[in-house]
Amino acid sequence: MQYPNSPDLFLKRVFAVGAVAAVLILLWNWRPGPSAPEPAQVRTVAARGDLAADEKSTIELFEKSRDSVVYISTAALVRNVWTRDVFSVPKGTGSGFIWDEAGHVVTNFHVIAGANEATVTLADGRDYKAALVGASQVHDIAVLKIGVGFKRPPPVPVGTSRDLKVGQKVFAIGNPFGLDWTLTGGIVSALDRSLGGQEGPAIEHLIQTDAAINPGNSGGPLLDSAGRLIGINTAIYSPSGASAGIGFAVPVDTVMRVVCRN
Repeated sequence: MQYPNSPDLFLKRVFAVGAVAAVLILLWNWRPGPSAPEPAQVRTVAARGDLAADEKSTIELFEKSRDSVVYISTAALVRNVWTRDVFSVPKGTGSGFIWDEAGHVVTNFHVIAGANEATVTLADGRDYKAALVGASQVHDIAVLKIGVGFKRPPPVPVGTSRDLKVGQKVFAIGNPFGLDWTLTGGIVSALDRSLGGQEGPAIEHLIQTDAAINPGNSGGPLLDSAGRLIGINTAIYSPSGASAGIGFAVPVDTVMRVVCRN
């Protein structure tokens, strides 16, 4: 028998009231949770259309010229003072280009200065030991030779620098900071510049360009919009050591006189 005022009945009523109160509190504070995010819509690729005429000509210029540009790495021989052993240590890197079918490669003198050996890497990855054929420090030009038995890279078409105009487009191909076969573009900024040499004589009659030239571009070709060689990228003016939009190239007319003399 249960009595109205029994402790058990009282506790049951308390629990029931508490349960109802808890449910009411939950209902009061309930907010709908965030719905699952809708997946991003699949976008339709917009039609590109034809490239602009100048883009097509630049792409064609690079594709035709790339195989004629080479990567040059140099090394110096060092003798161990304790063992008297002689070993080779890396010295530097630079750029160059194929001059003729005989395997001559033109680069800057400062790229190979102080080195005992040089390796020329072609665009297809082949490596060749190079022999120094001739050099002119005053013009910052050096001529190497490699023995290419097959699949000879084409020589860079040679233009002229005597009729260059300030404002015409130019393109530089080289290996800035070791980033091989890089193309940059700009214009002829000025002509007949002189550049004082830090470790040698001043270089005269240079082409100034705003095409980005950085360490490693040295010795690479400067081309006109027809893909013809008009100079050799040789130096930059930059307090930071990186491209500041002021680069210099040895004119191709100077290159012709020096290389053919060697």
